[in-house]
Amino acid sequence: MIEEAAHTPLAAWESFYVIVGSSGAALTGLQFVVVALISESPLKGSSGREIDAFGTPVIVHFSAVLLIAAILSSPWQGLSNVSIVLAVCGLVGIIYGLIVVNRARSQTGYAPVFEDWLWHAILPITAYTGLFVSALLLRGYAQRVLFVIGGVSLLLLFIGIHNSWDTVTYIALAVRKQNLHNSAPVAESEQAVTTKPQKARKQKARR
Repeated sequence: MIEEAAHTPLAAWESFYVIVGSSGAALTGLQFVVVALISESPLKGSSGREIDAFGTPVIVHFSAVLLIAAILSSPWQGLSNVSIVLAVCGLVGIIYGLIVVNRARSQTGYAPVFEDWLWHAILPITAYTGLFVSALLLRGYAQRVLFVIGGVSLLLLFIGIHNSWDTVTYIALAVRKQNLHNSAPVAESEQAVTTKPQKARKQKARR
């Protein structure tokens, strides 16, 4: 009876996780577009290490949001199994976050700044840690802890959106800078070609 009564708080969150879960699933397609832009961009130095460090985690975060939504929307008989499954998800997320940090340090194609460490390492590990701790406290403080888990889901969603947008803007600015750099020698050569006949005409006029 206690376990059945404890199931009622999950029902109140059903609509929330339908929205969040569907958003995570839809935004996963956004990262596929980002990866396509990376593969088609003329930038040199992009390799699998950079994608593993800055691209793949976005898919993992969106998938984690979808998984959390699926777990909390499933017809559980009580909170015991929910707590165990969410704790495993949080622990796996923490371990993966540490792997991402190691990958970001080992790659050489891009030098991360503080904002990169914040959004790609600190905030994700904090979110998964919050999920892990919340899962352990779920049975005793269900009403309060569910708000924390909901906040973790939104945080992971916002992290994925930010990192996808950050990658797109970086590619756009880098490509523009490279195009300007490549067009500069062409403009100088064209200017040299046009100035030579003018100098020759002036010399002839003086003679």
